[in-house]
Amino acid sequence: MATLEDRLSAIRQSAKDRIPEESRERMHRATAELEASGAAALAVGEGDPAPRFELSDSQSVSVELLAALKPGPLVVTFFRGHW
Repeated sequence: MATLEDRLSAIRQSAKDRIPEESRERMHRATAELEASGAAALAVGEGDPAPRFELSDSQSVSVELLAALKPGPLVVTFFRGHW
């Protein structure tokens, strides 16, 4: 069985193979600008308590964090859109 690091390495290589160099450079530049602005340091990190919020799901239905947590643990992902 592949380790997590092996799987992440394969994902990174796949992205490098399919994303054009110009797009990868734009993504890296945007990340560097975000980090340089100091905004990244203010973001909620792994293990930090999440602020209370309400967002629309993929079906445009409003979902409140506390309601979504009632059945158990929750994973929240954010799609950054197309570069």
